[in-house]
Amino acid sequence: MRLSQYFLPLLRENPAEAQIVSHRLMLRAGMIRQSSAGIYSWLPLGHRVLKRVEQIVREEQDRSGAQEILMPTIQPAELWRESGRYDDYGDEMLRITDRHKRQMLYGPTNEEMITEIVRAAIKSYRDLPKNLYHIQWKFRDEVRPRFGVMRGREFLMKDAYSFDLDATSAKHAYNKMFVAYLRTFARMGLKAIPMRADTGPIGGELSHEFQILADTGESEVYCDKAWLETDILAEEVDYDGDLEPFFKQWTARYAATDEMHDAAKCPVPANELVAARGIEVGHIFNFGTKYSKPMGAVVSLADGSSVPLEMGSYGIGVSRLVGALIEANHDDGGIIWPRSVAPFDVGLVNLRGGDAKCVAAANELYGKLREGGVTVLYDDRDESPGAKFATMDLIGLPWQLIVGPRGVAAGTLEVKNRRTGERQDLPVDAALNRIVAP
Repeated sequence: MRLSQYFLPLLRENPAEAQIVSHRLMLRAGMIRQSSAGIYSWLPLGHRVLKRVEQIVREEQDRSGAQEILMPTIQPAELWRESGRYDDYGDEMLRITDRHKRQMLYGPTNEEMITEIVRAAIKSYRDLPKNLYHIQWKFRDEVRPRFGVMRGREFLMKDAYSFDLDATSAKHAYNKMFVAYLRTFARMGLKAIPMRADTGPIGGELSHEFQILADTGESEVYCDKAWLETDILAEEVDYDGDLEPFFKQWTARYAATDEMHDAAKCPVPANELVAARGIEVGHIFNFGTKYSKPMGAVVSLADGSSVPLEMGSYGIGVSRLVGALIEANHDDGGIIWPRSVAPFDVGLVNLRGGDAKCVAAANELYGKLREGGVTVLYDDRDESPGAKFATMDLIGLPWQLIVGPRGVAAGTLEVKNRRTGERQDLPVDAALNRIVAP
């Protein structure tokens, strides 16, 4: 894509309303535009990142055996009355009455709807287990939306729901999602620490939040400082095997949210305990029969008796992750995208738009990159070198290839690594090999 043709409305100054780094940089880099309080339009650059994050989430859900569906954003109120949550949920629920005076709501979550789908279709224990997920926009009417996409009212979420015959198989489903989440965040270059957490309005007795540590985190979290040196690898696992040892391995070190932390009972000595701010990027729940019992989601057994389904739900804030990634990956110049989620692999910069040889070399390189499957944003604008460098640093593409008169004469390119700041002059083929290397 040529930058002269790309819709990238950059801002020179920090917006006054933006309180945290990710909000400032997303607005300055032309990724989003606010529509109303806590609601944003995703512009081309931001949308590319959002879709890359979404795809990693999807791939890891599919790998675990979960199956993708798509449920509507608008739900009938009677489903929520069946579960008892319609009146309990509070003012965060956006309630709607349609033209036929039917009470509806903009879904903040989907436990009721998925339970209705499954109870209508699954009648026998032979049809279990199942895990269904979708990636869909949600709405929660936050009283004080802030921090951009980190705490907006409308947000994109992956929510999965497991259905099992008994508590043992339900725990296996929980472990599957636990492992899938570790893999998901590791692929994005994030160290997301699993922490025992309060179940809140979702309910149940077993719950973990996945938190990344950041000064701008919205909640207090506590963990063994050994977590800071732990490399959470995206390990290959057999999802059909016994995952309990893996679960125990990754929950052996102490980590807890503020609601679950008890200083008097904490097993970690004070000098080994880290108290920090955390950004929640995922949350998983095992809540047994909380929804299946009141909603009549049961299956028949071999002896003709019936039992309610054991359930769990598993959420990842996809749009929230974009902000969290920036909080974890930035410097004074702007964003530094991990390659796995970057909107483009390379920024190609022509320093001399009026120099015919530079234009020809940059155009040829642009063609080679595209033919090689490398996504590239080509800055072909009639701007100063300083303005072009500032733009590339702000939007944070992993690599910059710089074409200038001296390099063209010598047959070389300047290659800049955005994360390290390292610059090298390399022959063209060597430069291309450098940026496509894993």
